[in-house]
Amino acid sequence: MNIIEKVKYQINEEITAAFSRLKERGEIEFEQLPEFVLEVPREKSHGDFATNIAMLLTKQAKKNPREIAGLLVGEMDPQKTEIDRMEIAGPGFVNFHLQDQWLQNVIPLVLEQQDDYGRGDYGKGKKVMIEFVSANPTGLLHMGNARGAALGDSLSNIMNFAGYSVDKEFYINDAGNQIENFGKSLEARYFELLGKDFPFPEEGYHGEDIKETVQRIINTYGDSLLNDEHRVEKLTEVALQEKLGAIKHDLESFGVVYDNWYSEKSLHESGQIQETIKFLKEKDLVYENEGALWFKTSAFVEEKDEVIQRSNGIPTYFAADIAYHKDKFSRGYDLLINIWGADHHGHVARMKGAMEAIGHDPESLQVIIMQLVRLFRGKDIVRMSKRTGKYITLNELVDEVGKDAARYFFAMRSPDSHLDFDLELAKSESSDNPVYYVQYGHARICSIIKATGQEDFAVSPEALGVLQAEEERLLLRKIADFPEEVRLSAKHMEPHKLAIYAHDLAGLFHSFYNNCKVIGSEPQVMEARLGLVVATKITLKNILTMLGVHAPERM
Repeated sequence: MNIIEKVKYQINEEITAAFSRLKERGEIEFEQLPEFVLEVPREKSHGDFATNIAMLLTKQAKKNPREIAGLLVGEMDPQKTEIDRMEIAGPGFVNFHLQDQWLQNVIPLVLEQQDDYGRGDYGKGKKVMIEFVSANPTGLLHMGNARGAALGDSLSNIMNFAGYSVDKEFYINDAGNQIENFGKSLEARYFELLGKDFPFPEEGYHGEDIKETVQRIINTYGDSLLNDEHRVEKLTEVALQEKLGAIKHDLESFGVVYDNWYSEKSLHESGQIQETIKFLKEKDLVYENEGALWFKTSAFVEEKDEVIQRSNGIPTYFAADIAYHKDKFSRGYDLLINIWGADHHGHVARMKGAMEAIGHDPESLQVIIMQLVRLFRGKDIVRMSKRTGKYITLNELVDEVGKDAARYFFAMRSPDSHLDFDLELAKSESSDNPVYYVQYGHARICSIIKATGQEDFAVSPEALGVLQAEEERLLLRKIADFPEEVRLSAKHMEPHKLAIYAHDLAGLFHSFYNNCKVIGSEPQVMEARLGLVVATKITLKNILTMLGVHAPERM
């Protein structure tokens, strides 16, 4: 239980106990206490926490909410909590102002826990599979893939930190029409680069990277495949290995390392798709129409029924997707999280229906829909890549702005919002650049620590008592909030909340540093403020680590 949870638990327990005592004495009547909230007020002057219970009890108690609030304030025992004083506000809110000591206690805790500060057991070891990127291995990774990679990896780190057991998986789309078109494109380029006439497929891949791949194949095999009846299969096999290797390399360079790489082709070859169709047939959830097999999607969600096997006997992508998710559950995962692009939005409801059809709670599949990314260079939109002829690649982005800026920029916005990525801003060394602002805060702290010549810090209880300035209290409170921020970010699957938190924490540190002298102050003051500085450093580093961003010691 973190500091915030502990304080809230104590206050909640005393609120409940106080009303129980009031009821026993006949001073108030109610059948059961309603579910009330204890939250942080928007206005700092309203205290550290506030509750709405008095307003919720009005109907049962047949009393004015401010009267109920007065009974509560008069009955609660502050000595059983960290409460310093209470006040009634507005229509009946009760505001709690806590003792200074509760915040000061966060410093020894952070110094003790170090890299584990903020780590919790909210997830209770629940097994989670997060599948993200899963790009077709027919080309280079683009901006959408990059955003998905940053989001998926950050979310995995956060959920692990919050007590879940998370695996990251890449689903390799190495079967189906896109692979057939890929093979035809390779074949056309193979003939072209060998000076032979050959028609280019209408739905072929035009990227320069395809030509580069084929040229490397020619460098190895020469023209030996010209008369090979298995030419397309061989070209495809070699090219897929190269493309997949490049994808792995690019993602690892971006700080993303997967636990599993799952081949769609293996799903087909194992017979699992046909087994899944058979399973659905036995549950009377499949019917035939004009030679095709249809899944009764409408039995579960307000969607039209979907074909899962065409009249030619070939299963659809939907059938493969159901079988793939069925396989995920068979591997013991309790929760499946997919990060998909906006073009897959319409697929969510039918997939949740399919989860119910195969015997799982639809909520055990969560889909995060990710909106588009627009690249800007200042005010100008960047539309074209010299390498692909169409889109900017992950490598091109990282080469220009660096891994840290790319990952932070992708993580700092909610995935359901469109992202305007300004290349010039991401490269700038100014407070307007959010990642620079946060990293500069960490580097600034490191320079302060280095100037002291100390490596180990310990703060005495007596010294902690001197931390009374507003800038000190705000920074202490923000650090105390960190474990709860991690929990909520994991619970709601929102990595951007931690990026926002990091920026706010850095801002509070800069304000503290500009207003509170650290080195050269009175010995006890310096001791306490150094403890606060180190606690801030540890917290910032832990956030940046989860976001996959470097915490530099100098800038």
